[in-house]
Amino acid sequence: MHRTLTRASHCILQIEKPAAAGSTMFTEVLVALAVGAVIYFLVQKSKRHQLKSKDGWWGEGTPSDEEEDAGIYPYTVQTNDEQLEDLYRRLDQTRPVPSLEDSQFNYGFNSHYLQKVVSYWRHDFDWRRQVEKLNKYPHYKTNIEGLDVHYVHVRPTNLPEGIRPVPLLMVHGWPGSFYEFYGMIPLLTQPSGPDDIVFEVVCPSIPGYGFSEAPHKKGFDSVCAARVFHKLMKRLGFQQFYAHGGDWGWLVTTNMAQLEPQIIKGLHLNFAPPSKPGLPTFLSIMLGRRFPKLFGFNEHDIQRIYPVFQNQVVEMVKETGYMHIQATKPDTVGRGLNDSPVGLAAYILEKFSTWTDHDFRNLDDGGLTRKFSMDDLLTNVMIYWTSGCIIPSMRFYKENFSKGLDQPHSKMPVQVPTGFACFPNELMHTPKLWVKQKYHQLKTFTPMARGGHFAAMEEPELMAQDIQNFIKTQEKRKK
Repeated sequence: MHRTLTRASHCILQIEKPAAAGSTMFTEVLVALAVGAVIYFLVQKSKRHQLKSKDGWWGEGTPSDEEEDAGIYPYTVQTNDEQLEDLYRRLDQTRPVPSLEDSQFNYGFNSHYLQKVVSYWRHDFDWRRQVEKLNKYPHYKTNIEGLDVHYVHVRPTNLPEGIRPVPLLMVHGWPGSFYEFYGMIPLLTQPSGPDDIVFEVVCPSIPGYGFSEAPHKKGFDSVCAARVFHKLMKRLGFQQFYAHGGDWGWLVTTNMAQLEPQIIKGLHLNFAPPSKPGLPTFLSIMLGRRFPKLFGFNEHDIQRIYPVFQNQVVEMVKETGYMHIQATKPDTVGRGLNDSPVGLAAYILEKFSTWTDHDFRNLDDGGLTRKFSMDDLLTNVMIYWTSGCIIPSMRFYKENFSKGLDQPHSKMPVQVPTGFACFPNELMHTPKLWVKQKYHQLKTFTPMARGGHFAAMEEPELMAQDIQNFIKTQEKRKK
C-alpha cells in the first residue's frame, strides 16, 4: 500500500511539473503581450504627435538634376553710394500730409513726428556705421531647397577647457529681423556668471526676410521654414539643440519641435497665442474672473483678459488690420512700401510703437525712443529697404492663413520641454493655463517685470536671463 501511494505521488509530481512550467510560460507570454501593447501605444502616440512634411523646392524654375550644393559661404552685409543716393532722393521727395489735431498715434503713425524721423534718417543716421555693426558677427549663406538661406552664427571664444557650448537657434518674426537678437548675443555667448551656460548662437533670416532669398513659388509657410531650419542646423553639425522664438519665430520653432521632437532639446518662447482653444480655456474665460485661483489666474491675468470683449476682441481688431491685408492681398500694399522708404518706415515703426505698449498710441511721438534707439529702429527698416524684402515678408501671412486655421500642427500638442517668458505688454496675453493646453511639457513660466512684443530687442537682459534659467533646468535634469 505504501509503495502504491509512493508511486502515485511520484506520478502526480511528474504531471504537475509540466503544468507549472506551462503556467509560467503563459504568464510570460501575457507580460510580453502587455509590454508590447504599451510600447505600440507609446510609439503610435509619438507618431500622432509628430508632424509630417515633404521636401520642397522654392527656387526659380524646376530643381536641377545635380546634387544640391551643401556648401556654406561667408556673407558680408554691404552698401554702396548708389543705394544711398537713391534713398536720399526718395526721402527728399516725400510728400508730407498733416495729421489730424490731437490724434497722436491713434490713426497710425503721426505724420508730424514722421517728418522728424525722416529728417534724422536723411541727415544724422549713419548707415555705413550700422553696416559695420551688422558685420560685427559672422554671416553666412547656404542653399537649402533652392533658396540661399542667410544666418548669423556666433561661436563663443576663450572657452575654459572641458566646457562645451550649448547650441541655440533663435528665430525672429515680422516686422523684425535677425537684428532683434544683437543685444542678446553677447549675453549668451559671453555670460558673466560662473554658473551660466555658454551658448553657440545661430540666428537665421526666414526665407523672404532680410538677406535670405525669397521663395519663388506659392506655398512656403511656417512648416516649410521649420523644415529648412532643421536642414540648416544639421548641415552645421548639430544633432540636438535648443530653440527660441517670438512672433512668427514662435510658430516656426513650434513646428520644428513637432517635426522632429527628438532633436529639439527644449523650446523657449515669448509669444504663444492659443492656436486651438480647448474646454479648459473656454471655462477659464467664463469663470476665471469669479474663481481666479481655480484656473491659476493672477491679478495681471485678470486685468489683461477682462472685460473679455473690450480687452480680447476690441484690442485685437484695433491691431490686426495689417494682418487681414497681408493674409489676402500682400502684393498691392507691398508694392507701395517697396517704392517709398517713408511709407515703409511708417508701416514698420508704427508696430514698434503700439506693440511695445498700446498706451503709446496716446503719445505724439508714439513712445518709440522710450524703449529703442532711433539708430536701431532705422537699422531694422534699412534691412527691409536694402534687401527689398517687404513684399515676400508680407506674403508669409498669406501662405500661412490661406491654408485655413485648422492645420495639422494647430491641433497637435508639443511634447518637448518648454519655457515661456510672459511679458506684460505683449500684444496678446496668454496665461499659464492656456500655454499648457498646447505645450504639454511646460517646465517654466515666468511673469516678466516689463516688456512688450519685441522683447528680445527691448529687454535683451531679461530675455537672456530667462533663456539661461530655463535651459539650466533642462541641462541639470539631463545630468
